[in-house]
Amino acid sequence: MTDPTYVGAIDQGTTGTRFIVFDHGGQVVANAYEKHEQIYPEPGWVEHDPMEIWDATKSVVTTALGQAGISPDQLEAIGVTNQRETTLLWDADSGRPVHNAIVWQDRRTTDRVEQLESEGMVEEIREKTGLEADAYFSATKAEWLLENADPIKLERSRPEDIRDRAANGEVLFGTIDSWLIYNLTGNHITEVTNASRTMLYNIHDLEWDDDLLAEFGVPEEMLPEVRPSSDDQTYGATDPDGFLEAEVPVAGALGDQQAALFGQTCFDAGEAKNTYGTGSFFLMNTGEEAVESDHGLLTTIGFQRSGEPVQYALEGSIFITGAAIEWLEDVSLIDDPAETAELARSVDSTDGVYVVPAFTGLGAPHWDQRARGTILGMTRGTRKEHIVRATLESIAYQTRDVAEAMEADSGIEMTSLKVDGGAVKNNYLCQLQADIIGSEISRPVVDETTALGSAYAAGLAVGYWDDVEGLRDNWQVDREFEPEMNADAADRMYARWSDAVDRSRDWARDGEE
Repeated sequence: MTDPTYVGAIDQGTTGTRFIVFDHGGQVVANAYEKHEQIYPEPGWVEHDPMEIWDATKSVVTTALGQAGISPDQLEAIGVTNQRETTLLWDADSGRPVHNAIVWQDRRTTDRVEQLESEGMVEEIREKTGLEADAYFSATKAEWLLENADPIKLERSRPEDIRDRAANGEVLFGTIDSWLIYNLTGNHITEVTNASRTMLYNIHDLEWDDDLLAEFGVPEEMLPEVRPSSDDQTYGATDPDGFLEAEVPVAGALGDQQAALFGQTCFDAGEAKNTYGTGSFFLMNTGEEAVESDHGLLTTIGFQRSGEPVQYALEGSIFITGAAIEWLEDVSLIDDPAETAELARSVDSTDGVYVVPAFTGLGAPHWDQRARGTILGMTRGTRKEHIVRATLESIAYQTRDVAEAMEADSGIEMTSLKVDGGAVKNNYLCQLQADIIGSEISRPVVDETTALGSAYAAGLAVGYWDDVEGLRDNWQVDREFEPEMNADAADRMYARWSDAVDRSRDWARDGEE
């Protein structure tokens, strides 16, 4: 009897790295996780150490396989999924980063984005990339790195040499997927969903855009090759003499939110999911049509399989949801995220308190880089239970902001929303979300859908799974939540939320952070 085979998924997220091994039924058979440091050099700046991320990746892969007693030779393929927009440069000769990675949450290039706005670049950027001009995306991060990267970390390099070396392909640009693929295979590759988040890639022509590269001073020679999300040709294979001691194809990659869309089997136009992680990301598949948003959403690439057209998506990016729960812990209002449901239930309402967790500005549909976190409506009788409940409600309200914009842009009325991510283990939050949004919430049995999506992409590429229809059979409902709150009451609460958002906007001023 031959040993069973599996597909592995590296899920490199904002706060840590996970490796999950899936069987043919899409079930988890091995799982390991490791956190990495969050680096805050200045207020509003967020960085990660790329070498720490790579070391953690190697650690979780070997740990998961070892604990499950699975040989690397039993892996038919590896998929990669990653925190999107996070940007780094590295030396092609040494493979060493020239600076910490600048994280998607980082706001250091806000002034540069405001310059783009004043120069009238916003519409061109939106038309070509489907994105809003925002410090969230990779372009201004890459520009900043090219201007500020530490030349000491570049062998034989003076500061003025950095752009020259980049123009010669000696300094490489990448998002985290590229960094991992490079370290796994030695090849400089990204795929279409991650490319679509850089603000340098034309999502209609499916190529790096010369005008945008010129605007941000990013040489094309430093950019990775763009490949399908599920690639029959594969991106390469692991080195049998490397840490894995086996030659395993790396055959699929997706940015984390598109991976969750794929893992939730949202393969057809109109199917939608919301992932509750550090932030929340609401995506709706729009098929082969790149739907332009009139309501503050992003048009992005959903996924692409080898030899098939690109599938597009509308996306609402909410910067802070799960991170708001972490903040409650940071300021000692809770000891553990699991407490939030009990504390929230212990009071009948927030007693008029609203929390707007705009710690890094507001994303969709508001796009206000200078908004900041706000607590409104407090009285002397306000207790921590009210603030905890208001924080959970803020997650539901932000999702409704995006859902209403999504329905307006797509013309599709949403009756059910598939949800995933760590926060959806909280039944109270899921019920609250159904109440506030006014539609069914459907939670799957396998909630690690981000990793599952990248495993599906890799497994399809190597024939481990035959087709996407077979993957639909793997998807199973854990629990469905129907709206219970009176719709008028939900509307009144939501209207007051809109007032609170207005108070948080345009707060941060230069020199105050």
